[in-house]
Amino acid sequence: MTYIIAQPCIGTKDASCVDVCPVDCIYEGEDQYYIHPEECIDCGACVPECPVEAIFPDDEVPEQWTEFIAKNYVKFDVPPPA
Repeated sequence: MTYIIAQPCIGTKDASCVDVCPVDCIYEGEDQYYIHPEECIDCGACVPECPVEAIFPDDEVPEQWTEFIAKNYVKFDVPPPA
């Protein structure tokens, strides 16, 4: 499992999540931050730090934002989960 950053990050791009990540797996993109699925250790430290509640476990992303799962994996050229 990894964490996914969804739509609420777009336009906000607050780096609080980056600051607390113990493995530095959160990267800035053009429109939002992204979590590298192969570097994430699933610690969840980023979740409470997000001021717009944009970070979710990949199996708990709200239905209206599920396209962000593939967007996150594609960013790092990693196949999305089946």
